[in-house]
Amino acid sequence: MPMSRPAPRTILFNKPFDTLSQFTDRGTEGTKRQTLSDFIDLPGVYPAGRLDRDSEGLMVLTSDGKLQARISSPRFRKPKTYWVQVEGLPDDAALAALRGGVALKDGPTRPAKVRRIDEPPGLWPRTPPVRFRKSVPDCWIELIISEGRNRQVRRMTAAVGHPTLRLIRYAIGDWTLDGLDPGMWRDADTP
Repeated sequence: MPMSRPAPRTILFNKPFDTLSQFTDRGTEGTKRQTLSDFIDLPGVYPAGRLDRDSEGLMVLTSDGKLQARISSPRFRKPKTYWVQVEGLPDDAALAALRGGVALKDGPTRPAKVRRIDEPPGLWPRTPPVRFRKSVPDCWIELIISEGRNRQVRRMTAAVGHPTLRLIRYAIGDWTLDGLDPGMWRDADTP
């Protein structure tokens, strides 16, 4: 009688700031950076995509290779929603540029959905905090993209004159951060 394989497992994780989106640190000898293994002790789950060390928020980890590919491959155009604190106050022209697609060094981005938002309610403080400057205002935008180039959101906001100060991935498709504090994870309902 053949042994049955365990059901695939998918979890949602709220990655804290200054955490690598991998289980091991292959950095400089003698320095220990925080990794996924500092928070998750589940064999067989792997990140479906990456999130920069200086970004926070939702990561999906799964033991299902097909699901992992659907989430991380740009071919499937899985929408990813970001809350972005930017320097300055983007005007309508800057938002329209993001909506139309921004020319980056590696080619134009796909059109994005973007809107100004208030600071997200219940947002946890970042450690260390974002540097506050009295002379330079900042604001929050919600940006939804369907691709995932290296540091894409940061490069897009910089291209329209509003550098990113804080970046939080709120959602991947229908999965969100709701109810997940930084460093916490839970099993996902697989869509």
